[in-house]
This record gives sequence, structure tokens and C-alpha cells, in this order.
Amino acid sequence: MSAWGCRSCTVSLLIDPEIAARVRTLELPFGADGIDPFGVSQRDLAWSYTLLGRLYRHYFRVQTQGIEHVPDRGRAMLVGNHSGGVAVDGLMVIASMFFEKNPPRLAHGMIEKFIADQPFAGMWASRTGQLVGLPEHATRLLESERLLMVFPEGARGTAKLFPKRNSLVEFGTGFVRLALQTNTPIVPFGFVGGGAAIPTVYNAYKLGKLLGVPYVPVTPYLLPLPLPVSLRVHYGEPLRFEGTGREDDDVIQGYVDTVKDRIAALIQDGRGAA
Repeated sequence: MSAWGCRSCTVSLLIDPEIAARVRTLELPFGADGIDPFGVSQRDLAWSYTLLGRLYRHYFRVQTQGIEHVPDRGRAMLVGNHSGGVAVDGLMVIASMFFEKNPPRLAHGMIEKFIADQPFAGMWASRTGQLVGLPEHATRLLESERLLMVFPEGARGTAKLFPKRNSLVEFGTGFVRLALQTNTPIVPFGFVGGGAAIPTVYNAYKLGKLLGVPYVPVTPYLLPLPLPVSLRVHYGEPLRFEGTGREDDDVIQGYVDTVKDRIAALIQDGRGAA
């Protein structure tokens, strides 16, 4: 039985037929079983995008600008800011690539290992193209002409408290070396509203350790459940840098600072559009 078959009739009934049809237009090498070489499942994508579509269009009412800056085909790296306790921003960026691009694109994210270790989350991630953030995974995706989503702040970004929600913390540098090594354009984006959706006032690190996660965000209403605020994502023009990825650290840091400054400007643009 193919990936479209009724492994779970209940789940199949939840899939929006229009979204299922749009999934079939993804320009990916799915086999006869509906699975691509990275283990991505058409059926699981359809189920996932059905849920994401309701959040994207109706709950968060996401406003997207600059989508034309994301290449329609070929390798590219989406690089932006993190905020909001949990990765609502990543989910909405993935949704924007599917619902706003024509043809739609699958954005692959690099997830933290603790997510992959969670039974349901790990299964969902692998079947929808979200892989553990290992260099070999990222390189293979880009060399396969895929779209890679990167948050250089990592978990430090989602740990921002509400007053710092629109700030940027230290960026890792590996994404720039990867872009140079694979000759990949970087498309910066600024995400606005994540910190308001989950207004974190405290991070419970000890509780997080017990649960196997970096921390548990605490909000004024205690649970880190997202509020129905309007979210905005602004994509900027692609950035290309010269080099091989073996440059000195100060050269790489200069490139990282350029990307960071551009993301900061896009965040300001998004705040101004509110």
C-alpha cells in the first residue's frame, strides 16, 4: 500500500484534498510509494500542511512579504531569527514556502537532537523533511538542490524573554561556511510576532532537564500555548559571499555579521508593517 494508503483512516480523513493535490506538485523525486530519498512522505506532508494551513491562515493570520526573493528552484538557505519559547516561527516559515510559493517548496529544517528523540515529534520531523542538525545532513540536502531553513541563534533564540523578543543573540558561524562550501545563496528573513505568541517570562531549565529538553518556557498564563496573534515574516534579497568555507574565522565572522545586520533590518521592517 502506498504512502497515500489508509495506514490510519482517521488521519486520512483529516487531510484537505486541495492540500493533498498541492503536495503532489512539489518538485521532489517521490517514488511509487510516495516516499523521497530523504524519507519524506507525501501522505504525512499532506496531513502536516493541512494542520499548518489552519494555523497559518486562520489562527496566526501570517503576513508574508518578499516571497519572490526565495528561488523557485535549486539550492538556497533561509536564515532568520528565533523567538517565542517554541519554534512557532519555523513552522510558519515552512508553511509560507508551501502556501505562498508557486510551485510550492518544501523547506527542510535542522532540528535539535532532543526533538528527534521525542516519539511523536521525531516521527513527524523525519517524515516531513526535518532532519537532525548534522553537517552531513545539511550538505546532502543542499547538494540535492533543496531548500534549507537555518536559525543561527539555535535554542538561545527561542529562550529570549518577552522584553528581548525582537533582539538577536549570538549567531553560530557554521551556516556561512556551509553556504560557501556548497555555493548556496543565503535568503535572510525577519520573523516578527513569535515572542508575542508565546510571551516567555521565565525559562525553567531544571524542569527542562527532567523532561529531556533545554528548558520549559513559562508564560504569564503558565503554559507555553501560543496566543492567536498576527505573525509576519519578511524575506530579503539573497546574499552571496565569495570563498570556499576554509577562510579565517575573522573573514567568516564578517560574513555572519552582514547576515545578522540584514536580518535585524528585516525585523524592523516587519515591526513597522504592524
